Amino acid sequence: MSRRPCIFGEVLFDLFPGGRRVLGGAPFNVAWNLRALGEDPLLVSRVGTDANGLSVRTAMQVWGMSQECLQLGASEHTGEVRVRIEDGEPSYDIVHPVAWDVIEPPDPIPQAGLLYHGSLALRSPQSRGAFEALRAAKPGTVFLDVNLRDPWWDEAAVVKMLQGADWAKFNEFEFDRLAPKGDSTESRARAAIGRFKLRALLLTAGERGACLFTEDGDVFRTEPADAVEIVDTVGAGDAFAAVTILGILRGWPYQSCLDRAQAFAS
Repeated sequence: MSRRPCIFGEVLFDLFPGGRRVLGGAPFNVAWNLRALGEDPLLVSRVGTDANGLSVRTAMQVWGMSQECLQLGASEHTGEVRVRIEDGEPSYDIVHPVAWDVIEPPDPIPQAGLLYHGSLALRSPQSRGAFEALRAAKPGTVFLDVNLRDPWWDEAAVVKMLQGADWAKFNEFEFDRLAPKGDSTESRARAAIGRFKLRALLLTAGERGACLFTEDGDVFRTEPADAVEIVDTVGAGDAFAAVTILGILRGWPYQSCLDRAQAFAS
């Protein structure tokens, strides 16, 4: 099996107040961060034949990212999200339907060392079927980055995704919504690992750092090394996920993996 990571899901443009336009989407962000960090990720996504789709392909070419599994849909719209920043936190209006709602299974199906996905791109049956084909190829590790965006999620569907994952990453809101109830964060994390049969659970808490809980009962914690001036939190979680994946692929110790992911996200 190849060690090459396979990254599945949305690629889109975030449209900010004032006209700023930023290429992103959690899977795309993870893929290009991994490329910048020396990996050769395989991005499985879909764009339209519009100007935004051309911009995506041009950026990938400039950054040396593989386009072998980037699908092109004639007359489809490339994804867009309208972002609003309120009290330093982003809120999102995610346009639907778009090209990444109709991702097809790659041919051939790649044999990946790690398969990353979020929960957002599985909002449509066709893209969900493409993802299930990738997971059926038995990648070495399945990494789920939980991404609850109203109204594009359903608790039963996300629980099913968790049951098919090896690693799962939550922010505090997502953890509170999906983890079993308990007396403490640690007890709830242990219950989640048992319920979903995870190898590891990541919990990010913004400027307070992050925790990593493992199936063996270990707990690792990290905090930002210095005070961080919050400018824009969009993409910070994706940066964290990318370095964590790098650590999984390269066999870093858990604490090193967590500290490096926190530093990069900060």
